[in-house]
Amino acid sequence: MNAPDSDFAAARALGSAGRELPWVLVVDDEQRSQEAMRRTLDEEFRVLTAPDAEAARGMLERHAIQVVLCDQRMPGLTGVEFFKQIRETWPDVVRILVSGYTDSQDIIAGVNEAGIFQYVLKPWTPDHLLTTVRSAVEASRLQHGLQRLELDLRAGPRALQQRRDATLREVRRAYDFDRIVRAPGSPLDGVCAMAERVARYDLSALILGESGTGKELLARAIHCASPRVAGPFVVVNCGAVPDTLLETELFGHKRGSFTGAVEDRIGLFQQADGGTIFLDEVGDTSAAFQVKLLRVLQEGEVRPVGSSRTLPVDVRVIAATHRDLEAAVRAGSFREDLYYRIAGVSLELPPLRERPGDVIAIAEQLLADVSAELGRPASGLDDDCRAVLMGYPWPGNVRELRNELARALALSDELRLPARALSRRLLQGQTGAAASTTAAALPAAGRLQDRLAAVEAMILRETMLRLQWNKTQAAAELGLSRMGLRAKLQRFGLESPP
Repeated sequence: MNAPDSDFAAARALGSAGRELPWVLVVDDEQRSQEAMRRTLDEEFRVLTAPDAEAARGMLERHAIQVVLCDQRMPGLTGVEFFKQIRETWPDVVRILVSGYTDSQDIIAGVNEAGIFQYVLKPWTPDHLLTTVRSAVEASRLQHGLQRLELDLRAGPRALQQRRDATLREVRRAYDFDRIVRAPGSPLDGVCAMAERVARYDLSALILGESGTGKELLARAIHCASPRVAGPFVVVNCGAVPDTLLETELFGHKRGSFTGAVEDRIGLFQQADGGTIFLDEVGDTSAAFQVKLLRVLQEGEVRPVGSSRTLPVDVRVIAATHRDLEAAVRAGSFREDLYYRIAGVSLELPPLRERPGDVIAIAEQLLADVSAELGRPASGLDDDCRAVLMGYPWPGNVRELRNELARALALSDELRLPARALSRRLLQGQTGAAASTTAAALPAAGRLQDRLAAVEAMILRETMLRLQWNKTQAAAELGLSRMGLRAKLQRFGLESPP
């Protein structure tokens, strides 16, 4: 390279503002797609390209790359699989998934497992791609700035104390009981009020409720409202770990204590020292393990597998289960003494079908969260979509609701999410108690006749949507003649599908 070319390259790397341009890596097996993204980004970033994950890894090892854009469907590793590897080796690199396919499972896996920053759908527009990458670079810059600030604070105890106090205030606000989304007058109000009252006392707590009702969220709120908020909050799903591994997971082990124990391991009880440990699905543990857990809770000490010494631990235990533990105690499958040890205070979270008034409030919050995660704008739910959500019994509770909204958002191009974007399972779902309880759909005040009309309109809308506007089936289900049904549909302005 001659001198003028060298000067040009140096000026190009610095950019117009005299600052070094950030590195961006584009991974795509299609040459045309690579070049299109390079041309779009080249003026503001130093862009590298790679045709597959293997080549991309070599570039990540040689360059201080801040952002990676990767196509989902490539030969060899998929984009999500590659991002899982990046997350483990280069956790500070911001990850953006690009795909021409709206597969909800890919999107959910990318968000939950690979920690993607945003999801860009093909065909993308230059402005949208530039905005997305600029945001990713800014997120990377802020993260590195925070890390430098934390290093600086180590030299100043007073500044560190102030930062700690400010962080604790932010944590308390982020997980305050008021942040548990619910409608006014929700059955959760009483549960949250009791949990907030007992949080300040160092009592064990048992949270009961079906899977997906938010047991971990309530446990974290209790921890953050307690004097232990500065300590760790450690989560373990007892039902997901085999008994043979659960003991070492919770209590730790010494090197050589069993085949494969090549080094000492600190158990989760020790990791939670000074804070809270959340034992999810504790009702799924075996009788043999329950004996060992009881001893730890009684003595306040753990013995790692293979060790002859016990170690003291100062931990608050919050347990949770979807099972009826009192019935399990009567049946002899759960130890009575362990039950009373963990159930210092019992809190029961009702399933979503028993609090239909909360469905729309939760759905709107989840829609905003998923919209931000996917980088897909959404302004809310249309009326028909609300009716379908209200009419479904939600056996999977909030977790099912979130997955349904993520799928619908990925498959719809409209700002206000329409009912037709929802899955057939929802549109044909049973009405059950969730649909017959219509408190959230009622006007706040007014004549009885007007309020009954609002209920009737909601039931008609939900039934027609669920039956795909088949008037014969709808009339038979509602006990009306076709003429009577037609008259009611005309009265409420529901004569045609959305």
